[in-house]
Amino acid sequence: MEVSVIGNPQARICRAELAHRELGFRFGFEVISGESRNRVSFLNHESSKWKEIGIRCSPRFVKCEAIVSDKAPFLKPTPKSKSLESVKLFVGLPLDTVSDCNNVNHLKAITAGLKALKLLGVEGIELPIFWGVVEKEAPGKYEWSGYLAVAEIVKKVGLKLHASLSFHGSKHPEISLPNWVAKIGEAEQGIYFTDRYGNQYKDCLSFAVDDVPVLDGKTPMEVYRGFCESFKSAFSDYMGNTITGITLGLGPDGELRYPSHQHETNLSGAGEFQCYDKHMLSALKHYAETRGNPLWGLGGPHDAPSYYQQPLSTPFFSDGGSWESHYGDFFLTWYSSLLTSHADRVLSVASSAFSGSGVSLCGKLPLLHQWNKLRSHPSELTAGFYSSDGHDRYEAIAEIFAKNSCRMIIPGMDLSDEHQSPESLSSPESLLAHIKTSCKKQGVVVSGQNSSASVPGGFEKIVENLKDESVGVDLFTYQRMGAVFFSPEHFHAFTVFVRNMNQVELSSYDQAVEGDKAQTMSIGSGNGAASLQTA
Repeated sequence: MEVSVIGNPQARICRAELAHRELGFRFGFEVISGESRNRVSFLNHESSKWKEIGIRCSPRFVKCEAIVSDKAPFLKPTPKSKSLESVKLFVGLPLDTVSDCNNVNHLKAITAGLKALKLLGVEGIELPIFWGVVEKEAPGKYEWSGYLAVAEIVKKVGLKLHASLSFHGSKHPEISLPNWVAKIGEAEQGIYFTDRYGNQYKDCLSFAVDDVPVLDGKTPMEVYRGFCESFKSAFSDYMGNTITGITLGLGPDGELRYPSHQHETNLSGAGEFQCYDKHMLSALKHYAETRGNPLWGLGGPHDAPSYYQQPLSTPFFSDGGSWESHYGDFFLTWYSSLLTSHADRVLSVASSAFSGSGVSLCGKLPLLHQWNKLRSHPSELTAGFYSSDGHDRYEAIAEIFAKNSCRMIIPGMDLSDEHQSPESLSSPESLLAHIKTSCKKQGVVVSGQNSSASVPGGFEKIVENLKDESVGVDLFTYQRMGAVFFSPEHFHAFTVFVRNMNQVELSSYDQAVEGDKAQTMSIGSGNGAASLQTA
């Protein structure tokens, strides 16, 4: 099977060093070298099969090659919509691009991958930058060397860079909060989100400590401000030219939400309220007393389901249940207000720190589409999204983004209702439309992302969402580079997706030189030559 893929006009100009060398990937976890001078391999321990994708270069045109299966899902090229012309396409780098020792993981492979993406016509790269890597050992002691090395590579390749400042940890791969913060957390039990069973979520600080001096005499907001100012200083040579945007981490996985699912292996339930650390309980107690109902401030809802229970298995989320009572409105209003206030604080810190730097600021919302067809929207309530009296639960968030001149990143633009389990009562399409409409009302610019895993018909759905001219999307980030991304089936579909975004035709001269001698830049390696022609 052969499919043509042509990048944008930039992609037809091939750098000399790319046209006369071969670079390869074997994706996995261990670097293997020595096969040839210009080849780097990533070893995948789970499989002995090697796959290869190549980019053919000549001084006037670019080709991509890869083996794919006839069963692979392919995008059908479609005429380009005017709305796609203004959408910039970025690709996310692996979360562990920089190790906790500040080394760049798989440096040669990543460099080759960036060159490949540049040739395809991708605008830029998103780089996750973790607090636990940069400020690892002591407060105010920043080590940016690994991330600076990546920024320099991106600059040399000619791509743009979007930096994601991550004030959270990650389980896959394992990236923790700074060591000195973890030590404080061991002594000060109230700094992490806690559920009603006493389980702590240690990949993010509780919103209730935002303005409490729990971090070596400083508040988290003061620490985040110092981090942002240090970043701005360290990357001053890149700001406004190579670095065009910055995303601020707002909660778990960088998203504005409570960690309502502490155990991500099972998302069948609605999640649980995370309001049981001592600072949250203190804030709830004070809120209840000021409203004349001190007994309501003793804890969260007693009749809400547990993590793995169906939302309607207990009364709280049922029609006419506690969520619609005076108590429910009291609790949910308080719970959501801490989420909104947290967003305002972090975005205000960033807006002040990066004022005049020439970069756009962004924050990311989750797409909590599970159980979206229930009136109570239980997955949204446990994550902190609520508004009483029929008001739009997302408009208050959009107001905060507008106030701080921040763009909103919405993930899940590859999801469709038809591929959701009927039992989950899920509707990602309607929720996405709802959030986009809220942004439009407040004049907030929307940027998009796909979900973390490949889904059926995902590329087609992304294109459909980007063509939606009712709410324009200015930038789309595809997540993310790695073994699956460069697998033959996936990378082929991605190149067709890029073509749908760019829709550049070969000039008559380019077509005439199609038979010119060309070299191959491999992205992947394998037993035998790979051969999916994309030009």
